[in-house]
Amino acid sequence: MDPARKRRVRLVVALSAALVLSVALIYQSFSASSEARTPSQLLASADAGRSYQLTGKVVDGSIKKVGTTYQFRVRDRNGKASVPIRYTGSVADTFRGGREVIVTVKREGSTFVGEKDSLVTKCPSKFQEQSKTQST
Repeated sequence: MDPARKRRVRLVVALSAALVLSVALIYQSFSASSEARTPSQLLASADAGRSYQLTGKVVDGSIKKVGTTYQFRVRDRNGKASVPIRYTGSVADTFRGGREVIVTVKREGSTFVGEKDSLVTKCPSKFQEQSKTQST
């Protein structure tokens, strides 16, 4: 076989393999992502046993710690709908009522159970400083 033809065949095979791998990687990254939902969206359409990312604000005065389990409510940012959460795992020092959180949950009856160590507290000071600088 001609050496130039061998190089061309190798190039086509290598480019084809790279294309297939990149398409598989792009597909996997998009299919694995999930959109964060608000409490009102979860109340309307959450299926039992399926995982969801929940985002919202912790209701003031709702946090109770029983042993290593936290029980609290998360409400919509600009609404009144809220859901009860039972969560076991680590929490940030900034976790308190009124703070915005993201937590991965599964529905169990009327309560949502948080996946261990999935709770993230958003720090409002970072967002407030950024918005003050942008508005000036």
